[in-house]
This record gives sequence, structure tokens and C-alpha cells, in this order.
Amino acid sequence: MTDELLNLHVDVLAAMQRGGPRHFAKLAFALSDEEDPTDNVLGRLHERLLAASPGDEFLALWNKTLTAWDMDERASWSSSPARTDERRADTYMRLGFGSELCKSLDAAFPVFKEPGTVVISKDFEAWYGAENAAARSFYWSAYEQLLRDKGWPDSAVSSLDEATHSVVERLSDPSREDAFGARGLVVGYVQSGKTANFTGVAAKAIDAGYRLVIVLGGTLNLLRTQTQRRLDMELIGQENILRGADPSNPSALVGVDYQDDEDWPRKFVSHGGRPSTLGSFDIERLTTRSDDYRRLLNGIRALEFEKHDRTRPLYDPANLHRAAARIMVVKKNKTVLSNLVDDLRKIGPLLSEIPALIIDDESDQASVNTTNPKKWEAGKVTRTAINGLITDLLSLLPRAQYVGYTATPFANVFVDPGDGDDIFPRDFLISLPRPSEYMGVQDFHDLDSLIPRTERTVANSQEKAHVRGITKATGDLLQEAMDSFVLSGALKAYRAAKGVSEAPFRHHTMLVHESVKMDEHSALADRLTTMWNNAGYTGPEGHERLAELFAADFAPVSAARAADLPSPATYDELRPYVSRARQLINAGGGPIIVVNGDTDRYFAQLNLDFDRTPNVWKILVGGTKLSRGFTVEGLTVTYYRRTTQQADTLMQMGRWFGFRPGYRDLVRLYIGREELIGKSKTIDLYEAFEAICQDEELFRAELARYAPLVDGCPQVTPAQIPPLVAQHLPWVKPSARNKMFNAELVEVRSPGQPIEPAAYPVDPEATARNTRHWQPVLAKLSGTSTTCRLQADATTPLSRSFQAAATVVSHADLLGILSSLEWEGGKGFKPHLTYLSQLDGRLARVDDWLVVAPHRTERRRIEATLLGHGPFSLFRRSRQAGKMSFGRISGLEHRAYAQQLIDAAHAGASDGSSSGMGNRGVVLLYPVVEAAVDAEVEAVAAGGQAAASHVTLAFTLIPPRSAIDSRRQLVRFQAKDSSQPDAAVVNATQD
Repeated sequence: MTDELLNLHVDVLAAMQRGGPRHFAKLAFALSDEEDPTDNVLGRLHERLLAASPGDEFLALWNKTLTAWDMDERASWSSSPARTDERRADTYMRLGFGSELCKSLDAAFPVFKEPGTVVISKDFEAWYGAENAAARSFYWSAYEQLLRDKGWPDSAVSSLDEATHSVVERLSDPSREDAFGARGLVVGYVQSGKTANFTGVAAKAIDAGYRLVIVLGGTLNLLRTQTQRRLDMELIGQENILRGADPSNPSALVGVDYQDDEDWPRKFVSHGGRPSTLGSFDIERLTTRSDDYRRLLNGIRALEFEKHDRTRPLYDPANLHRAAARIMVVKKNKTVLSNLVDDLRKIGPLLSEIPALIIDDESDQASVNTTNPKKWEAGKVTRTAINGLITDLLSLLPRAQYVGYTATPFANVFVDPGDGDDIFPRDFLISLPRPSEYMGVQDFHDLDSLIPRTERTVANSQEKAHVRGITKATGDLLQEAMDSFVLSGALKAYRAAKGVSEAPFRHHTMLVHESVKMDEHSALADRLTTMWNNAGYTGPEGHERLAELFAADFAPVSAARAADLPSPATYDELRPYVSRARQLINAGGGPIIVVNGDTDRYFAQLNLDFDRTPNVWKILVGGTKLSRGFTVEGLTVTYYRRTTQQADTLMQMGRWFGFRPGYRDLVRLYIGREELIGKSKTIDLYEAFEAICQDEELFRAELARYAPLVDGCPQVTPAQIPPLVAQHLPWVKPSARNKMFNAELVEVRSPGQPIEPAAYPVDPEATARNTRHWQPVLAKLSGTSTTCRLQADATTPLSRSFQAAATVVSHADLLGILSSLEWEGGKGFKPHLTYLSQLDGRLARVDDWLVVAPHRTERRRIEATLLGHGPFSLFRRSRQAGKMSFGRISGLEHRAYAQQLIDAAHAGASDGSSSGMGNRGVVLLYPVVEAAVDAEVEAVAAGGQAAASHVTLAFTLIPPRSAIDSRRQLVRFQAKDSSQPDAAVVNATQD
């Protein structure tokens, strides 16, 4: 039976697709064959809305349409912000809807208010508007429909539409006469669907006229193949893969990539015919699932684009939209990319006509130039192999656009903005929203929770629900982690049997990551195999252990967090499914797979192809190969104890992040809380992940802060974002040292921690100027004397004391002095000064500073006056070998005394007592003479007067521990720009 009302609404809403909402009843009258369709047309809409059952196409149509209007960031028809009630109200007004109908629509389709895409961008030529996008959308429309068929909600599809549009509109117009190549970076979350975004970007770019797409997909064929399959399945489609072959003729299908793939052709997008016969154009693959890029099999002709008008260039619209597109997915491998570059060089002038798009997946891996700029030859950049080949591609293809994708952008934003041939995202930087069903760091940490720790439960605490800390007290918990893997597998099998879709439970994996050393992987795998064989999962001992774990852990977590999913009431009800889980895990050669090889052949032997293998239920042991790019499907239990001191490496190891439909409540993270680093220092890996989460969120907050346009213009460009990258833990650096050559430290916050600069001037005149800046403090110190008593504690076994001159100066006065000082190299103290200059506010306040000028013991004391004040003890210090900086400045007992004052003030503030320090910091001030010059003797010989040019007033500061508005030290960076070494950057405190 024809659904006439649905058909009418389809036609009416389709007519509004380009221009936005219009008066519904009037448009219905214009489009309908009925004599007077406006008669109660809105009443019929309301009745259908109230009577419709879930799954009704009528509801789906309106949900899709309203959501798209709600989330349209570029809506020219509305001045109301996207994702707000105001935008929805504006929509209803334009549709001519009454209040009751509006209430019913709001109840059925609430406004999606989650944050959207954040864009930092330079001005760009507006060429890809809504009408342009809608007019040419063959491949995007097919991809969009595929996502809806896969069950993507309307909000997710609309969000992807907005995000991909934001990328494509900032690329160059492919039909533009003068060549221009944009450079951009898209920042997602680890395991959060970045591939879906760049697939959408590729679809829209191809529709718009880009005719060569090069996807740099990982450093192993395993990763490249994953990306190739995704693009073949979701973008290129059956007809382009078959290239006109009859799918019903078996002989015509010989050699087709996916004949052994259980998803072929059912889950591969179909265009309903060869696109070139449907008024569109074909996509030709230059790589396949099995074959990475080799020498062009058909020679140069593979990139000889057909032209409708040979007198015009390819980018002319007369030719552009009739030519087939080419796409290739290549490894970031020196041999592969060299072959590609060599082939392109042979093509010659035609390259300047090809609108090309280079998509760099995991763009902070291998793509970044990691050579030290200090070692470059004068005037010449030295590049690492992959970085050099990428820049070659960009130079050979003057119309090429470069878009990097990563979840850890720190290395990319440290690329020198002044290197015009490199991949710094000079034109745009886009931060993707966190998907609503995504499990990320926020789902494993109680960030900013106001609930006291003693009151946290599995219902109100992410840590209680999902995290199991490994400490000396708990033991290594490896057996419990394995039991959790078996138990969660049994719960998946139970849910599948109770009608929950089996798709989320096809694979079930556990990851064990303790080390990067291959021999340690082998030993750990042997231990796990022995543990599995002795676990007793078929006997009473094993079942007793599982029953206890179920009752104490999984049952309460599932009851609190998975009320809508079936869960067994008792372990006895679950027990039959434990046997099924054990069989699946043990099948195919045992439960353990070691993943640490370096070759594609090695990975092929593992049978770890999650696409081709029906069920992968295994415990994976490995290191680096499991920590970037490679998606571990079905990951439910993670056992993680590997240490690293780089934030981006640590974040990429978070394979437990991702989408966990149907089993979020079963996810468990066993993580080290007391791990050894070096010979004596212990770290907390869980705390480290929380810190880098804060780093990431601050980075995204900085982007969001500067994203809104002011008077229609960008506030900042990507090169000006201040400060771009943060560091909450001092031992977790943003990226590897060889990726931070262009990173410039702009702020170091050090509450309760010593600040001891060392790069004092070598020039005597600069030394004298610095000394004169301290004259007001020297005057206040002159003639004073006090006994400084160091109390015995755990680090100081005996009570000690020393004599010193001491005074108190205001924060403003001290800051004035520090701001006037000169430093060797110019910027040695600047990051600390940036922090100190902010300590006069309500949240992070320092009132004054206790300045202490220690005296040496009488036996070793040599005194002199300085600028007529004193006398003061002179201290001998040496500069470090081969450097301009001094070594340690402050004496150990002097620093210990100052630290005790700071710590006692903090303890007093916490327990209500008072040490008299309040918001007061401590300065240890030392008149230092160079050890290489016997200035002490010279001073005494001159009658006890030291020349200002011979004495460096060196100092150590310790701010009060309350002098910060966040919970940890914070280190912040920005990228150096070699083309503008003296240019000002946006101030870090700018509003």
C-alpha cells in the first residue's frame, strides 16, 4: 500500500534541502496533486507523529531532517547557533508549526546539544557551499546511506557531515586556475573513528572534483590492508572493484579481491550500476587489498586522464567532472613511496593539472621530520626518509592538498611553521567531537569528581567500575585478569544467546602489554600458557574462582551500568557459557598470540585478520606493534604495565579506548599503579594517563577558545595558537625528543617546587646591570641577621642551622626585578616568568617573598659589600663544561630549609594551623663569583668591596604550593617559526 503522507513529506522536505526550512503547508500545497492539501496538513502530521511506532519511516525522515537543521554550522537561513533550542525554535517558526506540534516534535526528537567540530583556520576561498555540495554528492550520498544502514544514528551522520564539510571547504577549489595546496590537520581520539571521517572527506572531495587521492595508511601492510578494505567497502564499491565484470558470472570474478571475504558483496556499498553509466564517474584503484603500490602496471597511462576538451586543462570544469578518479592506499615505506615519486616524475607537466588529495593517517608517525635543525647544513633542510618523500609528493603535485589525521597531534604542531615545504598545518586545524558512544580516558577516570573517595561506588565512579590497579599489595593480578577475560567472554555468549546482536561479540580479545622487548614477550607468553593450562576452567577450583569474581566484580558493575542488557542472576546460570568461551579462546592452537614481528609476512602468519577470520577470541601479547594504528577488535580486558615518558606514545597505547557496543560494562583495565622507572623512581601509570587526558583536554579547550570568529575573521591561525600543547606531569613529555626540536617552552608552573635558573650572562656589563636591579633588596638585607633552623625529618636526620640575612619583599617588587634581568641566550627564564607573572590573582596568589641570603660558616666565610650594601658572603660556583650555564646554585641545607617553610605553610593551611608564611614564597639569594676567577681574594684585597661586574646575583625561588589554579605542575609549549624568528606570539593570558 502506498504511504501517500510519507511520500508527500519526502517531497516537501527534499525541496527544502538546499535553502533550509520554509512554510511547510504552503510548500505542500505547491507540490501535491490534491486539490487542497493544506487542509489540516499539519494536523495529519501531528496525528501520524503521535501514532507512529518505533522504526516508522515517517519518524526516521523527520528525525534525520530536524537533526541536520539543528547541527548545520553554516546555515545561512538562521542566525541562531547550531545545536541549541534557539535554532530549533527558529526552524519551527520558518516551518509555520504551532506550539502543540512543536512540543510533540521536541519530545520525539530532542535537540542534540553535544559539542561539535572545532576549527582553527586561516581565511579561505569560499567555494564549497551547501548548494555546491548537494549538487555533486554521488559518492557521499552512497556513503551516508551505508552508514545509516549500518545503524549510525542521525546525530552521528549529521556530525560526520558537518566535520567532513569543514575539511573539504578549506581545501582549494579543484577547478581553480592558479595552483594552491592547503595543509591541514584533523585531530580525533584514539580508536574513535578517524577512518570514517577521512573516508567521508575522500567521498566529498572526489565528488567535488579531486581526481587523485593518495592515502598514506600506516607503516605495515596489515594496517594498509585494513584501510584499503574500508575504502573499498564503504567508498569505492562493488561496481568499481568489478570494473564492469558481471557479478553473476563466476569466471568474470576470478582474481577479484574479496572472493574469500564473508562480507563480500553483501556489506560492500553498491551504486546500482557502473557510476559512469549513471551520470557520474568511476573510481579506478591503483592499489588493491593484496597489492600495495608498485610500479604503475600500465605505465604512465594509468595517470593519463581522459579529457572531454583536449584544448583545456584537466582542472577546467568541462573536463574535471567527466574524468574518472584514481585512488591508492600506500604504506609509509621508503621503497613504496620512492617508486611512486619516481613514476610521478616521469609524467611531467600533466601533474600540474591534477587536483590531488593526500590523506596521511597517523600523521605523527614516520611523517614528521626528526632531524635536528642544529645539524643541518647552512641554508639546507635535512629530512628523514618518509618526510622527504612526502614533501617530494607535494612539490610534484602543486594542486595537492595535505590533510593529516592523528589522535596525538603534538609532534605535528611542533613542525616548523616557517618550513613551507613541510607538513605543518598552516591552513587549518580541526578537532573532531568525542563520539557519544565512545569509551575514552574520561570513561576510566573520575576527572573532577566531587564525590568523596570513600563514597564512590561502581555506579558513580568510572575507576571503581572499570579499573583494577596493580600494586605491590595486590600482587600482579595476572590470573585475575585472565579470569576476567574468560568471564567476560561467557557473559558475551550469554547475551548473544538471549537475543543481543552477535555482531559486537564476533571477536573477543585481551591485550597484555608489559614491555617492548621481544624476548620478554616470549617469556610472558609461556607464563600465560602455563597459567591457562593450570587455571582449572573445567574443574571445581576454576569455577569457584570465577564465581567469586562474578559475585564481587562483574555482577554489581553490570547491575549498575547495564540494566538494559540481559545478565545472569547467578554464576550457575552463567556456567554453561563459560565452557563455550573457553572453547573459543583455546581453539586454533591455544589461547595466546604473540604480536611483535616486523614484517608483513609475520603478521599474515598470525591469522589476525579481524575482517577475514570469523572469530578471534585470543590473548594478545606484544608491545609497539599493538600500540598504534592496529585496531584490536573486541578488546575487553587490558593488562598494561609498560612505562614510557612520552605523552603521545602513552596515549597511542590506549588500545582499550574505542566503541564497545553491548559490553561497555564488561571492560576491565588492569594497570600499574607503582611501576619502576630507572633504578629507583616509581610512577603511577594510571595517574599518567589521567595527566595526559588533561593535556589533551586543555589542548582541545585552547582550540575551542579561539575558534569563534570575531567580526567574521579568525582570531588566530594554527601557527598562533597559544600555548598549543600542555604537560601536566613533568616526566611525561608531549612527544619524543627528536620530534620536539621546534618545540619552545613558554610556561612552567612550579607550585611548591624550586625554580633555579642557571643561564646567567657571561658579559660583565650585563652582569653589572643585573646586580643593580637587585639594589633595593640588597639595601633591605643589609645589616640583618637571623638563624635559620632546619628541622630533622625523614630526609634530614639531624637538626641543622645556618646564619643568613633576610627580609620580605612584595610580589610586585620581586616580579619587577625578575622581569628586568638579562639571560644568556635570551629566554632561559621566560617560561618561569610567565608563570610568576600570573600569581597576583584570586585563585593563584602570592602576597610576598621571604628573601634569604645565607652566610657561609665562619671558617670558610669571605665577605664583601656590594653596591655599598652588606657585607654578604660570596659563593664560588662553576659553569658547566661546554655550556654557558652554572651547575647547582643553592646549597642543599639552604634549599631543604626553604622547602620546609613552604611545606609547613601548606600543611598549616590544610589542618587549620598557621606557620606564619601564608601566601609567601621563598627566595634564596647568592652573590656568586666564577670559580675560574679568584674574585673572592680580589674583593678582600680591595678592602672588602666586590665589583658589580664580577658578582652574579644568582637565586632559587620556591613559590607556595597554593600558587596554582590546577592540581599539578603545568608545562606549556609552542612551535618555533624559523621564517619569523623575532615575531611576537599571541599572549598566553589573552582573553
